[in-house]
Amino acid sequence: MKPSGYYTSGEFARMANVSIRTIRFYDKQNILKPSYVSPSGARFYSEGDFARLQQILLLKYLGFSLDDIRDLTIDDADYHFLLNSLNMQRKLIQDKIEQMQLVEKAIADTAAAIESESDINWSRMLNLIHLTNMEKSLKGQYKNATNISARINLHRLYTQNPLGWFPFIYGHCRIQDGMRILELGCGNGALWTENLEKLPANVSITLSDISQGMLRDARRMIGGEDPRFTFQAFDCHRLPYGERQFDLVIANHVLFYCSQIDKVCREVRRVLKEGGRFVCSTYSGRHMKEISELVEGFDRRIALSADKLYERFGLENGASILAPYFESVQCIRYEDGLLVDQPEPLIEYILSCHGNQNQYILERYKEFRSFVEKKTRKGFAITKDAGIFAASKLSPV
Repeated sequence: MKPSGYYTSGEFARMANVSIRTIRFYDKQNILKPSYVSPSGARFYSEGDFARLQQILLLKYLGFSLDDIRDLTIDDADYHFLLNSLNMQRKLIQDKIEQMQLVEKAIADTAAAIESESDINWSRMLNLIHLTNMEKSLKGQYKNATNISARINLHRLYTQNPLGWFPFIYGHCRIQDGMRILELGCGNGALWTENLEKLPANVSITLSDISQGMLRDARRMIGGEDPRFTFQAFDCHRLPYGERQFDLVIANHVLFYCSQIDKVCREVRRVLKEGGRFVCSTYSGRHMKEISELVEGFDRRIALSADKLYERFGLENGASILAPYFESVQCIRYEDGLLVDQPEPLIEYILSCHGNQNQYILERYKEFRSFVEKKTRKGFAITKDAGIFAASKLSPV
């Protein structure tokens, strides 16, 4: 007998104008499970399941994969989660439009060349194949960009220091008219978008990142028409510049990701002018420790990071790592803390980390959200212990 307020699989499918096969497929893929299964195995769905199915169909239409949709356990309170996902998809669509325009032009050029030369340029055809394969890398790039945005957002919303992190870094860069500047690992360009009004008119700034997706984000945020900025994709272990090219090199939370920090330091020193400065940021072992304790309190198996990045390059050891390559190495701490009173930005931050948290959180997302909501109800205090090293190149190489 059908429970009151529930729909059979057939009724549910007709309501949504999809096939029963689709409903069974989503069940099998753990994307949409029935709210009630009878002792005989009959499956029944509720009004809440119908709302969830509408979300699934919308996300599928927007281009999200089944794996993405499975991760998005969304209810009305989790609009931040959905909004970030939609923003990522919008950026992907923008890139797909740009990509398809390039593909269209490449096809037209290749066809014109074949018509005029009566021959096939296989090198040109190979470039066309590379263009059509670009899409495969876009999603991974924008997931990284979205993760960085989630981490920045938590700090932006709840920082206790009235001078934000990016104005703090900018102030210690001592940027003056006529300087040539290189930023390594620029991310979405937040250092510059938050300080554009302070920036002199006559400066040359190269923003670099290993990720083309990050550079596209930075270009869109800053605006491609600003003549002060250029954008280059490369690995900072090998800088594509001659000696003594820059007055200032910046690496904001970058060095601890580098496999060979000593090589990066040598490269930075090589491209700096005499008297040039290297400003790089990091944090200590105390930084954001309450977040790790929070998730471990929910599930002891969770580790937000497989690596302790501060052990590779942190406030405790950064000066000794920089000392062989630079003179006058100064550590400047950023005095701050967070007081978080809403669960969503904190959850977004946690899900953006590089550890195993999604394995244990996403399947229990509603339970985890309730757990975090209780922790933040009266304000959840988080320690921040980050800062910069300002180093100078005072002597010849």
